[in-house]
Amino acid sequence: MKQQEIFKNALWLGAAADREGDKQAPLFPVLRGHFSVKQVQKATLYVLGLGFFHCYINGRRVGDDLFLPLSTDYEARKNFPPQETLTGHRIYVPAYDITSLLTEGENVIAIHFGGGWYTFPDAKFGEPKAIWRIFGESTEGAFEFVSSEMDRIGDSFVKEYYFPCQETHDYTALTDVLFQTSLTGPSGGIPLETSDLIFRKNFNDGNWPHAVPAPPLHTDYLFSDCPADRVCETLTPVLLHRTEASATYDATRNISGYPVLALSARKGEPVEVLFSEELTPDGSLDERHSYQQRFLIVSDGTGRLVRPLFTWFGFRYFTVTGAAVPVGVEVVHSQVTQTSHFKSDNGLLNWIHDAYVNTQLTNMHAGIPSDCPHIERRGYTGDGQLTCHAAMNILDARRFYQKWIQDILDCQDINSGHIQYTAPYTRCGGGPGGWGCAIVEVPYQYYMHYGDVEILKAAYPGMCRYFDYLEDHSYGKLVTRDKEGEWCLGDWCTPTSIALPAPFVNNYFYIKSLSRTIEIAKIIDREADIPLFTRRIQERREALIACYYNSWDGNFIGNLQGANAFAVDLGLGDERTYQNLVAYYRKLGHFDTGIFGTDVLTRVLFEHGDGQTAVNLLLSKDIISYDGMRRSGATTIWEYWPCSLRDRSRNHPMFGAIAAYLYDYLLGIRNKEGSVAYRDIVIAPVLVEGINRLEGDRLLPGGTVSTAYEKEGSLVSFHITIPEGQKAEFVCQDRVYPLVAGENQFRICL
Repeated sequence: MKQQEIFKNALWLGAAADREGDKQAPLFPVLRGHFSVKQVQKATLYVLGLGFFHCYINGRRVGDDLFLPLSTDYEARKNFPPQETLTGHRIYVPAYDITSLLTEGENVIAIHFGGGWYTFPDAKFGEPKAIWRIFGESTEGAFEFVSSEMDRIGDSFVKEYYFPCQETHDYTALTDVLFQTSLTGPSGGIPLETSDLIFRKNFNDGNWPHAVPAPPLHTDYLFSDCPADRVCETLTPVLLHRTEASATYDATRNISGYPVLALSARKGEPVEVLFSEELTPDGSLDERHSYQQRFLIVSDGTGRLVRPLFTWFGFRYFTVTGAAVPVGVEVVHSQVTQTSHFKSDNGLLNWIHDAYVNTQLTNMHAGIPSDCPHIERRGYTGDGQLTCHAAMNILDARRFYQKWIQDILDCQDINSGHIQYTAPYTRCGGGPGGWGCAIVEVPYQYYMHYGDVEILKAAYPGMCRYFDYLEDHSYGKLVTRDKEGEWCLGDWCTPTSIALPAPFVNNYFYIKSLSRTIEIAKIIDREADIPLFTRRIQERREALIACYYNSWDGNFIGNLQGANAFAVDLGLGDERTYQNLVAYYRKLGHFDTGIFGTDVLTRVLFEHGDGQTAVNLLLSKDIISYDGMRRSGATTIWEYWPCSLRDRSRNHPMFGAIAAYLYDYLLGIRNKEGSVAYRDIVIAPVLVEGINRLEGDRLLPGGTVSTAYEKEGSLVSFHITIPEGQKAEFVCQDRVYPLVAGENQFRICL
């Protein structure tokens, strides 16, 4: 839709510099519009503020959503990406029923806006601006009010800001401030009645200048049901130690969000909050894991409660310097709920599952599955395609990924077909296989989970264009380069130097994506394309064998860092290739793989009947392991294995992708071959030594499926619950047992 279809004759508005030009426009302005109505029967608000915004009607917050609008590639930027033209641009418009917020007579709308990706200085779209439209029915008939040059605009208390790590509030900048607050409102989020006088109806804005028209967005305006960020949980922080000047607290786990502080500082006194994911041995914040995150408040002496408004932080520990105490820690992420559950009698396996869920949720913000909630916050296509299967297994993620798939399609270069490393695009690094092939993998997994063929139809032309791009960036039928001047990674985050040549990994992803697209072509009646895909697969397989296969021992690249697993997954090598793979990892006893190799290796072992080896790697006690993270006190998945050559973020979901296989193989709940959207399922738990009790459930489109087993000597008791109408069968020891709706019980001798 176009702007006029939603906002009619409303204007985008912003603030101007003063007439002498010696003062910049406010960084976080407040726009105020006045309108009068009789008795309201129904009223709707459409509103946007760029960057993120908060909106108030007569001083009351409109809704509980945070960090709106959803992050997208809002509009075209000149030469950004360099020498490319992105396929699409869009913005999602929030809509609210505000009937209960309006009063008879004069009303005021106030929009506090600025910040986020739109005004991020490293990848700026434009200056802060806002637009609004209110329409409805009153006792006198229909009414409509829109943003116009009659609206007034003034500065707010947000004074310094850098989206990834810093926000500063100076409350002394306001005069005659009133403040009322509580920790949580009726929905558990930001209280609806928390506001300063500048948001309220009785504030005199007569001295504020009129707003000035701002350039409209040249983009598609849409509505979206993608879940927005909210306060999803409130934690009670634990005081670790206090000095005369400061106090250090533990939020009890690694999160994305922020503390809520009760100020007792006098007027003009500062309060500083610093954050970190780790502590040093002496109990102070570890600067290596702080990433310069900082929240600064200058008190006005009113004893208010404060929290950041336009950013979140990624942290577990925080230090408060100044006269303030935390009354809670608000956990903030997209309101995506966990719908599947897993539990076993092995604590480490449970930790892997729970740490992944915590990591994935705290990396879902503003409609983007990010790499980390602090340093970069970008929707990396590599990280996103790697973890989407696990996220869709465990979370109610359909609407979230439906939005992100469109971001991937939007970020394709019109001319070359290149897919960016992040969606929406911002400057970043990656590679042409494990990153760009997200245009195939994410829609494919979405279809397998939800059965939406329209997603495949929409993405298919972009898939084909990307394949042409990979052909143009190959030498000797190997993907050898990406866009000039950009990275060309293969695997990433290995514990030692990367041993796998990037062309090997990138060709793997190309072949895998071609195979996926053959399936897709059959589904959407594009069989005529299959011969081309088949020929390309054969050429690429032959290139991998010619360049990387040792015929004398059956290994690819010395069987290092999961090389044989990549090959076996493509059907390459001979019987020695897989045998060598299993023998190597049984002897090694831990992962030596990067983010992609870990996922491929684990899945290949399960698929080929070596679930015991896969589980042994997952439960390895070596320091380079998930247990190494857990023993270090981790509550989220790390970016690098412990004791790797590099060490950085403590909150990256990539190594958590294997959580998908806890459901697919250990619980054994998966699509039957040929089925999608779990219309017909098979339950085939993989039984391994070291796990004697296991239970879990998944909410599928047809209802909740649960499975549990317990070993008693040589007997295993299975309890399986199937919803009415669900087609399902139970497979154990190569025997197939029919399942009926309700409770199913089996006792099987091993």
